[in-house]
Amino acid sequence: MPAASRSRVADLIGDRPLSARSVLATGLLGAPQPHLTVGELVAIASLFGISDGAARTCLWRMVSNGELVSDDGTYALSGALLERRQRVDEASRIDDHAAPPWDGTWELAVVSLERRSAADRLALRKAATALHLAELREGVWIRPDNLDRDRLPTQRAVLDRQCVHFHSAATGIPVDTVRSLFSLDDWATDARRLTLALLDEVEDLAYQFGLSVAVVRHLQLDPLLPAELIPEEWPGQDLRSAYSRLNEKFKQRLSSAFTR
Repeated sequence: MPAASRSRVADLIGDRPLSARSVLATGLLGAPQPHLTVGELVAIASLFGISDGAARTCLWRMVSNGELVSDDGTYALSGALLERRQRVDEASRIDDHAAPPWDGTWELAVVSLERRSAADRLALRKAATALHLAELREGVWIRPDNLDRDRLPTQRAVLDRQCVHFHSAATGIPVDTVRSLFSLDDWATDARRLTLALLDEVEDLAYQFGLSVAVVRHLQLDPLLPAELIPEEWPGQDLRSAYSRLNEKFKQRLSSAFTR
């Protein structure tokens, strides 16, 4: 990979030290089953130099904060982390070539509250982003109506509280405007860089962890537009396929810790 691309990938991964919370949360986010035992989670943490005591203390704090639920020595995601797993699952399993047909309808969410606090505005922006809507102008969020309307109910409730919804087949939005609204060119550029990084197959576990997190974060930003509105040679499925291969290898390495 060229040096400039490596630098950009490094920017996407970031250089923050791995915390016990990020390791444990990511372990549960990527686990094939919805829960792991305390022993399995401690084993995962040990791969990253996190002590048994630190991992157990972190698990207790995450339960206290409502991020995990505990039952007879097992832990499962709860609250925002559980919904995040649903977002991760949605982002990583979508097949660009198997998307449901789009009938041309658009979804619009228009702010209807006369007064909103800064917290309300931020909550709406986060919810709309999670639901893959783009801001057409102040207070007007839009996207093709090609996704399940009942997805991410917590985020949808934020939109429902602050907005009125419209569904229309005629918005007159040019393709170039769609590309700009959803930052398609920027997303595709970074997706290709991340795909190349995944194909490098670097064996360092901490690097794999950081790269995996960066890819999942990027996949969650994929606007999931219908085929009619994305550029040719869209890199979404290439990135998902490369991530799937890395994720399987990563899970195998984590599973090996359980049998030590």
